[in-house]
Amino acid sequence: MPDISYKLRAAREEDAKTIRKLVIQSRINPTGLKWTRFVVAEAPSGEVIACGQVKPHRDGTRELASIVVRPDWRGRGVARAIIEHLLEQHPGDLYLMCRSALGPLYEKFGFQPVADDEMPRYFRRVKGLARLAEWLMREGEYLLVMRREGEKNFTGSLSRRERP
Repeated sequence: MPDISYKLRAAREEDAKTIRKLVIQSRINPTGLKWTRFVVAEAPSGEVIACGQVKPHRDGTRELASIVVRPDWRGRGVARAIIEHLLEQHPGDLYLMCRSALGPLYEKFGFQPVADDEMPRYFRRVKGLARLAEWLMREGEYLLVMRREGEKNFTGSLSRRERP
């Protein structure tokens, strides 16, 4: 049973440093961390334990991004709650980039891998740069770009959480 002792809320300006720290510690892309786009999960103590955003790009595409849960809160359904909330708040086509091992998780939300020749330019460029990242190759993983077409239903049983 997922832990429900946290709540989701819109990020506040004072959360900006914590969001940045979570993202950097998780070794994911730290660009485009505008706090106003984030939703955070807050523990009963008031500390931010997780975050996520939908990031717009110049070409009009949008990206589900910066999904991070503090290690001591993983396995409690926090990431699922954030993803579900963001998908409800941002219908329509969404892209995401993740480590290849996380592909099955995002498939439960309707995301599917995108072929290199079908990616918008931004995602092709970032994927090319990621190929140079030694830590990805060392772990035997690669950067996966996925897309969720608008209004597509996702599979899996997702529990409801408090909404911001």
